[in-house]
Amino acid sequence: MEILLAIMIGFLYAAGIYMIMRRSIVKLILGIVLLGNGVNLLIFLLGRITKGEPPIIPGTESVIEGLYADPIPQALILTAIVISFGLQSFAIILVKRAYKVLKTDDLDQLNTTDENS
Repeated sequence: MEILLAIMIGFLYAAGIYMIMRRSIVKLILGIVLLGNGVNLLIFLLGRITKGEPPIIPGTESVIEGLYADPIPQALILTAIVISFGLQSFAIILVKRAYKVLKTDDLDQLNTTDENS
């Protein structure tokens, strides 16, 4: 399972970097989304995949015994998903507004449009 996730992370990183290097802002946003998903999977993989019980201490004990799932990577990924959703929403609205005003999503044309104004 870990090897499959490592291959998927490599694919997401490669596709994300490829999309970021394109000239279109829409492709740039898609590349950022792919990189964000790759990072989330990487954090999940670094937290080690264990099939265990939830980390809840019973009332009769003072420490957790046995195999349990680590909640920290899951909490970090959940936070990263929420933050990336907010970033993606803002970027999509920004691109929509820029396209409405300038009628292009090409980064080179946006740079030359800025100089002529």
